Amino acid sequence: MGFLNSISYVAAAFHTLAAVVVISALLVVFVRNIVHSVLWLAVCFVSLAGVFLTLNADFIAAVQVMVYAGAVCIMVVFGIMLIRRRDMGETNLFNGQTVAAAGVTALVIMLSGFLSFKVGSVTSPAPVPADTVGNIATLLLSKYVIPFEVAALLLLVALVGAVFLAKEVKADADSDS
Repeated sequence: MGFLNSISYVAAAFHTLAAVVVISALLVVFVRNIVHSVLWLAVCFVSLAGVFLTLNADFIAAVQVMVYAGAVCIMVVFGIMLIRRRDMGETNLFNGQTVAAAGVTALVIMLSGFLSFKVGSVTSPAPVPADTVGNIATLLLSKYVIPFEVAALLLLVALVGAVFLAKEVKADADSDS
C-alpha cells in the first residue's frame, strides 16, 4: 500500500495515458482494417492530449484535439472514402521488411534510452509566463493575422474541394451501375 500512497494521481494518469498512446499507436500500425486504424489514430491523439493536460499544457492539448483528432482524422477518412475501391484486398501484415523494421526500431529505442540516461535531467532556462495562451492569441490576431487568415482560407478551399470530389466520385459510381 506504500507504493500507492507515494504516487500522485497526476503521475498515475500520465503513465496510464502514455500506455494508451503507445498501445493505440501500435494498433494503428498492426490493425488490418484501415478505418479501424484511423479510429485507433484518433484514440492515440486524444490520449496524447490527455498527456499534455497532465503536463499543464492546456493550450497544446486543445490544439491536439482540434487539429489532430479532429481535422487530420477527418482528412484521412475523406482520403479513404475517395480512394477506396471494391477490389482492394487486405495486405500482408508481415513481409520481408518486418525483421529489418523491428531491428531499426530496437536500435532507435536503445539509442534514445542511452542518450536519455547520459543527458540526465533538463532544467527550464526561464520561467514560463502565466498567460501564454493570451499571448499566442494576441500574436495570431495582430502581428500574424494575414498568415492566419490565409491558412483558414486554404483550409476552407481544401474542404470545398474535398466535398466537390466526393460528390463527383459518387455521381460517377451511380452512373456506372
